[in-house]
Amino acid sequence: MEFGTGGGGGSGWDNDSSSDPQRRKKCYHRHTANQIQRLEAMFKECPHPDEKQRLQLSRELGLAPRQIKFWFQNRRTQMKAQHERADNSALRAENDKIRCENIAIREALKNVICPSCGGPPLQDPYFDEHKLRIENAHLKEELDRVSSIAAKFIGRPISQLPPIHPPHFSSLELSMASFPSQEIGCPSLDLDLLPASSTSVPTLPYHHPIHLSAVDKSLMTEIATNAMAELLRLSQTNEPFWIKSTNDGRDVLDLETYEQAFPRPNSPFKNPHFRTEATRDSGVVIMNSEALVDMFMDSNKWTELFPTIVSIARTIEVISSGLLGTQNGSLQLMYQELQLLSPLVSTRHFYILRFCQQIEHGTWAVVDVSYNIPRENQIVSHSQCHRLPSGCLIQDMPNGYSKVTWIEHVEVEDRGSTNWLCRDLIHSGLAFGAERWVATLQRMSERLACLMMTGSSSQDLGGVIPSSEGKRSMMKLAQRMVNNFCASISSSHGHRWTTLSGMNEVGVRVTVHKSMDPGQPNGVVLSAATTIWLSVSPQTIFNFFKNDRTRSQWDVLSDGNPVQEVAHITNGSHPGNAISVLRAFNTSQNNMLILQESCIDSSGSLVVYCPVDLPAMNVVMSGEDPSSIPLLPSGFTILPDGRRDQGEGTSSSLDVHSRSGGSLLTVAFQILVSSLPSGKLNLESVTTVNNLISTTLHQIKTALNCHSS
Repeated sequence: MEFGTGGGGGSGWDNDSSSDPQRRKKCYHRHTANQIQRLEAMFKECPHPDEKQRLQLSRELGLAPRQIKFWFQNRRTQMKAQHERADNSALRAENDKIRCENIAIREALKNVICPSCGGPPLQDPYFDEHKLRIENAHLKEELDRVSSIAAKFIGRPISQLPPIHPPHFSSLELSMASFPSQEIGCPSLDLDLLPASSTSVPTLPYHHPIHLSAVDKSLMTEIATNAMAELLRLSQTNEPFWIKSTNDGRDVLDLETYEQAFPRPNSPFKNPHFRTEATRDSGVVIMNSEALVDMFMDSNKWTELFPTIVSIARTIEVISSGLLGTQNGSLQLMYQELQLLSPLVSTRHFYILRFCQQIEHGTWAVVDVSYNIPRENQIVSHSQCHRLPSGCLIQDMPNGYSKVTWIEHVEVEDRGSTNWLCRDLIHSGLAFGAERWVATLQRMSERLACLMMTGSSSQDLGGVIPSSEGKRSMMKLAQRMVNNFCASISSSHGHRWTTLSGMNEVGVRVTVHKSMDPGQPNGVVLSAATTIWLSVSPQTIFNFFKNDRTRSQWDVLSDGNPVQEVAHITNGSHPGNAISVLRAFNTSQNNMLILQESCIDSSGSLVVYCPVDLPAMNVVMSGEDPSSIPLLPSGFTILPDGRRDQGEGTSSSLDVHSRSGGSLLTVAFQILVSSLPSGKLNLESVTTVNNLISTTLHQIKTALNCHSS
């Protein structure tokens, strides 16, 4: 075996074939200056010569081809070592420079003071932590000393004493505790003492970035693929997983058959405190499958499509963006909060994997399944809900329609935390079930179709809204009003409530926030809401609110005067889905109009309204952008109570408005406390909104001749 050395140094060695075969001597020789010069020139042109070039050099320089080969190998190794040494020197110099800058910054920070208050100099975090550790050690020693002294008098170790918890006062209760309830003109309260957010829409707290490895993504893909397979089986009509409910004929999951087909022996949710909610429903939607899939895979559009159900939806990480520019194979890690429009019901929050797949031409499926992320990355550390494979199968139909089969399957931890007023509605599966999703999707798809239509319907009042642009502008303004209203009564984790007791069994929930959004009045806004049970059907209450002749019986904006509808926009096939512009007669505010949108479907209804001045309304009707018009909406949500009317027998009607014996009515108001963001909230404003809700509820119950319990 032969080796070569020397590289750029010009020396090399070769075997002497005439040497003793028992002891092969190696003959060393140094390359000549001419040979080295020729080799260096060739190295600059081609550091990796091929065999033909090496043979040519061998003939020119009188060297063996193997010597040429070894020389180039050694020269390349030398060059690599030189480059590494140069890089190391440069990095060392850069490191020394940064270290000097760091020392200079530390020295400068020791002398920095606050320019506005002239506070003490900033301390190095390391020394702060070291100081705290020393103080902590001293405090522990002092605690041990005091505990030993106390134990002599008590007769037992201090650790066995029951813990002393400080009394819990909500921020609002603490602020109001100093003022008697009969005093209205009390001093202003500090707004900073109240739970608040920068906007009325619940905001998602800062989310720490999640670093996903290839193993994490592979695991997510496997979970999503298995969830998709389960969803497709559950969506088939020939699979024996679903049975008809004896109460209302809805599809509910046969848990015994399901667990045999999809066993989960290590499931953490196998305990008596968890309740299963599993429903299936289907319906025809005025939208094709690809358009629906695009909206489902966009978290912002998803929220806009379901404003009464989805309070927050954010895409945390896109695992896969799909194939060939489509949503086929798209996989996302998402955070979402689902709500029921009542301050009594907490939102359900999930970390989910959302996976989209094209089954065949014109058929798509979107599945959601819960996914556990590291605790340090979670917005809310504990979730009471676990989402099993849920989602929808979308099949194209003629004329741009599609059939949607929806499946909702969750396990909910229920330790008596559900408010008794809403328990029947939630436990029946109507509150968060598939029927509500399908009904909302059908209603919103009709609304989007009306928004895209050019021209005016024969049912729309002509002459007031002059163009299709004005109609679309009005619909966008009304949609923003509804979104704002839904957010104002949400029980999201970014929206905390304080209860004022005494008005009814559940009390009035209030919260306050500083409004600085262009779509809201600037200043301090107080939101208040409550939910009561009424012994009349949801349809009766909805018709009462929609009747212009009875509006003066409950609406403070009309000041007890009749109202006239001056503009009307149809929002769907049901006559109750509409946008109206109302004007009150004989009021002191002749330049004030009322914008109202009413929505109704098989899962419930709502009526939302807001005062808008005449100049702003003219801007909207002319077709200009309505995003800067300030809105502060109030209104009502009407839900079935989930109880079964005893006189219905075993009717299988799917109309929730006719099968319910009573209604859950939520009343919500927003008032501008101060036009300055730095304003203060006083007790008079709280008393005003509390009296407003109390008076409104009394007038509603009197007009409907019904009682609440």
